[in-house]
Parts: sequence; C-alpha cells; structure tokens
Amino acid sequence: MPSVTPKNAEPPLVLAIDVGTTSVRAILFDRRARDIRGLAASADTPLTTTADGGATLDPEKLFDVTLDAIDAVLHHAKSALRPRMAVDAVAISTFWHSFLGIDGDDRPTTPLFLWADARSRQQMLDLRARLDERAVHARTGCLLHWSYWPAKLKWIKETMPDEYARTTQWVSFGEFLQLRVLSEAVCGVSMASGTGLLDQNAQQWDVEVLQTLGLEPERMLPLSDMGRSFDSLRPDLQKRWPALKRARWYPAVGDGAVSNVGTGCVTQDRMALMVGTSAALRVAWRGERTEIPWGAWCYRIDEHRFVLGCADSNGGNLFAWLADTLRLPASRNVERQLAEMPADGHGLTVLPFIAGERGPGYAAHARGAILGLSQATRPIEILRAGLEAVALRFALMYGIVTSMLPEPRQAIATGGGLQKSPAWAQIVADAVGRPLVASGEKEASSRGAALLALERLGAIENVETAPSALRGTYEPDRDAHRRFVTAQERHRHFYQRLVVEEQPS
Repeated sequence: MPSVTPKNAEPPLVLAIDVGTTSVRAILFDRRARDIRGLAASADTPLTTTADGGATLDPEKLFDVTLDAIDAVLHHAKSALRPRMAVDAVAISTFWHSFLGIDGDDRPTTPLFLWADARSRQQMLDLRARLDERAVHARTGCLLHWSYWPAKLKWIKETMPDEYARTTQWVSFGEFLQLRVLSEAVCGVSMASGTGLLDQNAQQWDVEVLQTLGLEPERMLPLSDMGRSFDSLRPDLQKRWPALKRARWYPAVGDGAVSNVGTGCVTQDRMALMVGTSAALRVAWRGERTEIPWGAWCYRIDEHRFVLGCADSNGGNLFAWLADTLRLPASRNVERQLAEMPADGHGLTVLPFIAGERGPGYAAHARGAILGLSQATRPIEILRAGLEAVALRFALMYGIVTSMLPEPRQAIATGGGLQKSPAWAQIVADAVGRPLVASGEKEASSRGAALLALERLGAIENVETAPSALRGTYEPDRDAHRRFVTAQERHRHFYQRLVVEEQPS
C-alpha cells in the first residue's frame, strides 16, 4: 500500500517493531495499514558468528537498539502528527526459532541464539535416536533439527551448565522486550509454534519433548492467543514515551507469519516466495486443525491460522557473502550482467549451504561447495551460479508444497533479495517454471504485524480482505526452465555425494 502523510493518517495508529537478523525497524502505520511518511527508523543488529557454527546476538545491545528505534519514531511523530493523536497499539515481529535464557530478574543468562546457530548438531542426532521424529513432526510441525529449540536446549544444558541452572525461563526476544518494558509477557502461539516444543493442534507445550529434555513447563512462559494484550508500560517509559501510555501491546508474532500477512498471502490461492537473510516458501490459511504432512514445516500465524512451507538457511546472506568475497560492487552493472547471462551457462554447480541446510533435506552437517571452477571462471559467473542454486532450492520446495496443497493462483515474490534484484526474481521464475508476481510491499513484516493488531483492535474486518500492493510479473522463459531442469539433476547428484553420503551415521 502507498504511504500516507502524517496529516492524512487515520486513527487508530499502530507502532510496528520488526526485529530481524540484520536490523531492527520501527514504523508507524494508520488504520488502512499505510506506513506514515517520515515516521520510521531502523538500526543494524551486529551478528556474532563463530567457526564452530555459532550465530548469536547480544540481547542487551539488541534491546537498546530497539528502544532507540522507538525513540526516533516517537520523536518525529510528536511534531508531525495532528494534536492529540496517540498510538493505539504496538505490534512486534521477530525471528522465529531464536531464544535466550533469563533469570528471575529478567536478566539474560545466555546470548540470544539465532536459528542459524548450528552448534547443537550432535544433540540433534541424540534426540533423533531417542524420539520418533515423524511422530514429533506430526504434532509440532518441526523436525528434530539444530535450527529449533530442543537440540539447542540440550546443547546449552550440556555445554553451559551454570547458565542453564541460572535460567528461570526461556523466551524469544519479543517476550524479553515486553518483560523489560511492561514487566509482564506471555508467549503467543505464533512464536511458540516455531520452537519445536508446541503441539500445533492442541496449542499446548508438547509433553513428550519437554519430558525428554527434562524441561519443566514452568520454565516456559504461559501460552496465549493474539487477543491477549497489555497496557502496563513501566512508569519511567510512560514519561519517555507519552504517546504509548495507553497503547495495547500484543504478543510477538513470527517474522515469516507476518511477512505472509503483509503481502496478502493469507489464503491458499497465494504462495509467498521470500528471500531475506534466508529463503522461504510459505502458504497460509485459516483453520482450527490440520494434518501436518512429512516434508514441510507447519507453524501458526495465530490461534486460527496456519502457515506451511519450506525454508532454506541460505538466501540474501549467500548473495552478500559472495559479493563481498568476490569483491563485486553493488551496482547496476552487476545487475545487468546477471540478467544477460544465460541460464546455467557458467559450467558451475553451487551447493549454497554457507549457513547449513534446513529444508527440504535438513542435513545436519551440510556445507557449501563450488564445483566446476577453471582459470576462465569469472566472479560474476560464481555469483550467478550461487543465485541459481537458491532458485533451484525454491523449485524443490515448490514441488514439495504443491504436492500437499492445491496449486496456488499466484506466486508472490517478496523480501529484500528479490525486490532489490529483478535478475534474481527472473532466475527464480525460470527455475520454478511459473509466473512470479512482485510484491509492492517494501516492509511486509512490519505491515503484517500492524494488520494483525488492527484486526484485534476491530479497525479492519480481517487480514484476508486487506488489499496489498503488487507490481510486475516475471514470466518464465521456457528454454531457461528446461536448462534448470537439467541443472537440478546435477545438483541432486552432488548433494547426494557431498552432503548426504558424507553425513555422520
């Protein structure tokens, strides 16, 4: 949707806070889910990675950065908005699967572990030996993989026993933020659904997984639906943020869920293909119960809506790593060269697993590889081959999801990776072999969080009927698609030889 000037913004207003892997954004939206021009702020979130697979953020620094972003938006809003206009609700979007430990005074006992932290590979294998993974997946929608909470919690217990013992509760950053600014919080079913600890249909913590981990339910926050909200802003913050004094704070929602909502992909006739830091393909729908099919994950948007799909750990992070490593400038010339190259015309095969693998294979020890290099290989060809590798992963994921759900009427391209690189979006369309419609929503996650809050406030009937902006369509090239079908077989061969057959037994 187009933005609106502060003068023309219509109440109620929603402050959306989007905490992502690489940045924090705070944006003010009006009742029509239009971002209010000039009332947005963002800041980078410095990620710490280690050679053994660690990927963490400092929760205290992230908390400070988030408060700074809120400060900046409200400072500008004070003079820009009409007199007596206040913020009616605060909506939070944050990364699924990530968490930290806190003590009885809400102080962090651990770093904030991101989904990309792969140090719990052995613990993952231990859990697979103790539990029936298919039965766990059928209940929780999550495989026993290092990207989810169970393996990480087991790893923390074994490698950080003092920190584990001092932890009174395990929370996502969204709940940590609310505990710090409100002194109370609940775990919304959306964030819980991405932990690997929630029975999706019962909407309760999974007893068998908790017992296997030796994890008491009391160390998890109480579960709540999106209808629960708080307005108990701490007194010092009421003085700091008078515009939020009466705002309702809703439970945090997973970033993938709100991204689908923000792009209008909330029914089964629209599928979202997203490239942010990672890559994901998602379909959402309203329903009370579902059968969770093997081969994909299944989480929740809220207590009435599911979201099903596949995700790969490698997307925009691969583009950024290749561009930096190959010293390719961010320029129109690079984009032009990418667009002009023929499909699979470089003689290369890239296994894109620089951050390991999630779907569809969930190989525990997957690593990246570039095969077919010669003295004649140019850096731009390596970059193109990497982008094609991600596109081929999309083709695999598309086949899996459409074997379970009806063929969507539209496939929507979203996320900064595809929005900033039309060449990459065309590569994905060619690899999948179907038209790809570009989303016109630049801040899909923030907008989706705002829409869910507006629905709860009663300002809109439901998010399914909310309009979303679309741009042009990328039509697949038949010859390019045929080339990618052949390339997919080569990728399958090397994946089997270098990833599957090399996995520890």
